[in-house]
Amino acid sequence: MTENKSYILKDSEGEIICNRMLVADAILNRMKGLMFTTDLTSGDGLLITPCNSIHTFFMLYGLDVLFLDKNFKVIKVIYNLTPWKITRMYFKASQVVEMKAGTMKKNLHIGDKLEAICIS
Repeated sequence: MTENKSYILKDSEGEIICNRMLVADAILNRMKGLMFTTDLTSGDGLLITPCNSIHTFFMLYGLDVLFLDKNFKVIKVIYNLTPWKITRMYFKASQVVEMKAGTMKKNLHIGDKLEAICIS
């Protein structure tokens, strides 16, 4: 994964989970994440790597969150994480996908294998 590139995130059946996933893998981009953004286009997301815990301080909207291991296997799914919350650490996770609450596919399960495909 490389910053400044965007990806499509798909499940094992090829169904798109995230239409356009940007990557935050530099320290300052990881620290900022989606803080202070006013909105996120439906279906778009941010992959933060490395990461195994997040907070929603200074967020203006809720998030749907996927904790993934280094091979894009789902470790934890959290729907509608509201602003001003913090998650626990998921030690098996090494990256996190954040999407606007209500936009992530609802039938994702722990253990599902996902695939990121570079589109730019």
